[in-house]
Amino acid sequence: MQTTQPRRPGELVFNILMVLGSLFLLWSAYGISEFEALSAPGAVPMVTAATMVICALVILRDTLRRSPVTGEKLERDILPLPVVVTIAMITAYALLLKPLGFVPTSFLFLTVMIRYLARCSLPRSVLLSVMIVALIYLVFRLVFTVLMPAGIVPEAEIIAWVKGLFTGKGN
Repeated sequence: MQTTQPRRPGELVFNILMVLGSLFLLWSAYGISEFEALSAPGAVPMVTAATMVICALVILRDTLRRSPVTGEKLERDILPLPVVVTIAMITAYALLLKPLGFVPTSFLFLTVMIRYLARCSLPRSVLLSVMIVALIYLVFRLVFTVLMPAGIVPEAEIIAWVKGLFTGKGN
């Protein structure tokens, strides 16, 4: 089925990145066990990555055949500033989660994102972030005992102190 849709801004660069990413994954899958056997541990990842490379090349070929749109702009129609800021903040969150820990990283992320996206005042953003992080921490760490990156927060001492409050051994 042929489509006559024009190429949107950034579509060609995105498809080139998909081809390069797929080639990287194929190379990584090859490194697992090379071409030892069809039942080798790297066989399924290599087939999957090879399928991705083929599909990405077909899509890239189709994209190259289409004419570009002249009325759209990348920064206005495809990738506006709030989307770029959100992607940057999620990347920063992922990079800071292990060294700083869940509580400070989530607090910073939420404060900045609430302030930026909701246009709240700084005190209101901080208050909302504290409440949200506290609720998430209480539910997941204390109730469901999910391990979260501790980072710079002395989590073990805080949990022992909270448990001490409920058992009557608190300071």
